[in-house]
Parts: sequence; structure tokens; C-alpha cells
Amino acid sequence: MSTRKTLRSLAEARRGVLVPGAFNALSARVIEDLGFEAIYVTGAGVTNMWFGMPDQGFMGLHEIADHTARIRDAVGLPLIVDADTGFGNALNVRHTVRVLERAGADCIQFEDQVAPKRCGHFSGKDVISTEEAVSKIKAAVDARTDPDLLVMARTDAAATLGFEAAIERAQQFSEAGADILFVEAVTTADEIRALPQRLKKPQLMNMVIGGRTPIFGAEELAQLGYGIVLYANAALQGAVAGMQKALTVLRDTKRVDEDPALVVPFAERQRLVGKPELDALEKRYAS
Repeated sequence: MSTRKTLRSLAEARRGVLVPGAFNALSARVIEDLGFEAIYVTGAGVTNMWFGMPDQGFMGLHEIADHTARIRDAVGLPLIVDADTGFGNALNVRHTVRVLERAGADCIQFEDQVAPKRCGHFSGKDVISTEEAVSKIKAAVDARTDPDLLVMARTDAAATLGFEAAIERAQQFSEAGADILFVEAVTTADEIRALPQRLKKPQLMNMVIGGRTPIFGAEELAQLGYGIVLYANAALQGAVAGMQKALTVLRDTKRVDEDPALVVPFAERQRLVGKPELDALEKRYAS
């Protein structure tokens, strides 16, 4: 089964499959190595780790396409790719789909914020009109060359127009052809419980560590009927914590030894980047 068909099956099973976010190829390999079933190529993570900047619309199509292609080469899992607002109008969305489909995306996520977008859990968000947002989802659906490529439609309207308006938008995105729905930054447990009852298409619930949405366990979200449980930046936040810990020891003690509680062993780092396989290939071609 192709990765796109696999991802569709995972979403439609509605068993709350955990999907961590990757911000580069190595983080994607760690996710795959630990046994997760799919990966989210996070726009916030790419912006934070690549530019050292906040998630406020600084990432462009080139950056997310480049990261997608590198991650696609590194892992075999299905990839959900964050395409922000599609980087423009409906025609830009069409171009974005073509580029990211070639780069190896299995699902492309579009949101309905006014550009420049910002993290769904920041203040100051605004959304475009429902009509324009629907036209962009229609453009995304029409632009696919592979019918198995999935389109995810995200709405940020709950923060500005209210929960009911967000549900109405998500329903219109569904009617426009979106395969997966994503109502971002709901703020109460009751809203989390209500969404699977109100919308028929498979849904993603975003668990932002420190964000505005109450944290639910994946098993409970599966029981509610969610297809995907996203932890877009758990790996990023863990990586930053690990860097701070190791570098604090280096600063304070003037040395760092190979302590597995502090740093990954040298041999493990080589395993994760595929050195043993490349060594075997080198021997094969040398002979």
C-alpha cells in the first residue's frame, strides 16, 4: 500500500493515531525509529529551527518543499505537510499542491488565516472570508495529480468568530472536498468532545504543549472518534530542552562525557543517520 493510501486508512480508522512533528530529516528518522505511524512536517518547527524565528508567516513554499523532500528521502512513513495559508490566493494554492506533491507529501494542510499567518495559539489572528477559504480548498483538491493525495483543511475561526462559526467553516471545507478537517485552538474540553459529533469527515486534534487547548490523552481522543492526534512540536521542545541541558553542563564543568542521560552515544547517532548501511554499500561498490 502506498504511503498516501496508508495515511487515508489511518485517518479513517479514527483510532487517534499519534503523529509527532518533524522539523528536519534527523528528527523524522527518530520518529520513525521509535515506531510512530506517520509524521507531520511542521511549519512552526521549520521556522523555529531553521530561522530561529517565531511562527508568524516567515516560512515560504521553498523552505517547506525543501524540508519535505529531504524528509521524504530519509523515511518511509506517510507525511502530512503544513502549507500554512498556501502562500497566496487560490492560484498560489494550486502551485503549492503541485510543488509539495512532487516533493513527497502525502497530505497537505491549508489554513484560513489572513497572511501573514501566525501560530494558532498566538493572539492577534484573523481569518479570510469563508468564500475565499472555500475557493482555496477547492483549488487544492483540483490541483492534485494523484487522487490519493489528501487535503487537510484547517480553520482558525474559533478564536475570532467563535466555535459555531468554526464548525460551519469546517463543514463547508468538507463539502469542497477536504479529506481531513482540523479545527484549531479550541479552548474547552466540551468543544473537543463535540467536534466528532458535529463533523462527519475524519478530524485532527492538535495537542500544543503549553497552548490554549486542553491536553487529552490519545486513547480518550480515539474513543471520541478523532483520526489523528497531532503533537507538532513535542520533538522540537524536547530537543531544545536537551540542548539546554547538555550545553549548561558544558558551560559549567568545561567538559561533557558520553553520558546517555545527557547526550546520545556516538554510535547511536551514527545508527540513526544510517552509517552502517552506507558502510555496507561502500564495501559492496569497492569490491
